[in-house]
Amino acid sequence: MSSQQRGARSRRLAVTTAAVAASVVASVVLASGTGFAAGTARVADPPAPTPTVAPPVPVPAVTPPMPTIPPVPQPPTPPALTGSAFGAYLDYGPRGVARIAELSHWLGGAELRVGHTYLPGDRWTNIEGRHGFLDVWADWRTRQADRMLVLNVPMMERNEENVSDAEVRQLLRRGVAGEFDRHFRALAERLVELKVPDTVVVLGWEMNGTTYTHRCGPDPEAWKTYWKRIVTTMRAVPGQKFRFDFAPSRGRDAVPWTQCYPGDDTVDIVGMDSYDQPSGLSFEQQVKEPYGLQAQVDFAKAHGKAISYPEWGLFRNGDNSAYMRGMLAWMDAHKPLYNTLTDYCPHGVWQCADNPMSSQVYRSVLFGRTEGPTPEPTKPGGTTPPTTPATPTPPVTPTVPATPTAPVTPVPPTNCSPLQLGDWVEYWLGGKLCLRFDWWSRSR
Repeated sequence: MSSQQRGARSRRLAVTTAAVAASVVASVVLASGTGFAAGTARVADPPAPTPTVAPPVPVPAVTPPMPTIPPVPQPPTPPALTGSAFGAYLDYGPRGVARIAELSHWLGGAELRVGHTYLPGDRWTNIEGRHGFLDVWADWRTRQADRMLVLNVPMMERNEENVSDAEVRQLLRRGVAGEFDRHFRALAERLVELKVPDTVVVLGWEMNGTTYTHRCGPDPEAWKTYWKRIVTTMRAVPGQKFRFDFAPSRGRDAVPWTQCYPGDDTVDIVGMDSYDQPSGLSFEQQVKEPYGLQAQVDFAKAHGKAISYPEWGLFRNGDNSAYMRGMLAWMDAHKPLYNTLTDYCPHGVWQCADNPMSSQVYRSVLFGRTEGPTPEPTKPGGTTPPTTPATPTPPVTPTVPATPTAPVTPVPPTNCSPLQLGDWVEYWLGGKLCLRFDWWSRSR
């Protein structure tokens, strides 16, 4: 399940300072229209064949000590929010924040309490949460006390560059030795500085697969030690209240995800990325398969942990309304701490017009909800979908529900040249700025 997640999350956001805007305010005009260009989507690839896992490289007998920062008292786990919070991954940058309100409107005012984004894994400076990238997400989170920010954090740079198993083993050993501690300390300090110290950190997601440089298979023991070191480093930053989500992909994949579990002391949530695949596998089979949904629930219960679904959605079986009903009913019954649908094609239902039947199911079940899913009567295992939504029925709509209108590119006024100020500045300005060519003649 890991290989379907390749994409372009590593693209840097352009950030322009307020001084630039101030310098042109006397000669610019706000271009009409507030639409944004379509966001970058993570492309779904066919799953790679299960590789032959090479024998692990033994971790040195003398493991370097964990960070020497004096320990600080671990803050109590924040109280559980009312109900099961839900949201969707809509874009990694400012567009993702703007679309939360739009999706809520489409769902009849349903309260989306989860904002979900990813740090680019291309280079360490981006994994540190460089200035300008997380600001808009932090602002959204702090506007309401019951909101939740979920942040996927890569454990290595060059995270989607097909790094070999041999190199991954060496990188894990370097991580165990503490070589990368400073990057995660910088990220923790940045999140505290932005006043989002309670961020849910989905660290090294889908580690049981073959896609990412932060995968576990080449050396599970080193991977677990490295995970513990990262968590210890981030928890040592004063003011933090992070919760760490261990989120493998559903099923066995390249290695059983239980072999990668680093221990109860550094895991707060047992998550799972669960897409509708492989082809022909019913939702009930997804529940019962080895290392599947039921195994996740049982494992989390045995370890006293909450569950989550950071990524879920349609995939190999197309517009599958039975899967959509089954997954929503499963979450109704088992009450994850949070879930976020991956909402772009082929997985999504709002930003993707390819799945009208599933879109109708998703909308009818969640329409008007102000908290998480409410359980419906189900068969043992929670696999029977609800027959009637537990929420207000949406107005009668066509069979194919409305999907987001393609963003309209703002049209600048005549004799006006658009200024490229970057996504972050344009988000706060509400559009693009442009420079009038006729300013000289109008001033005479």
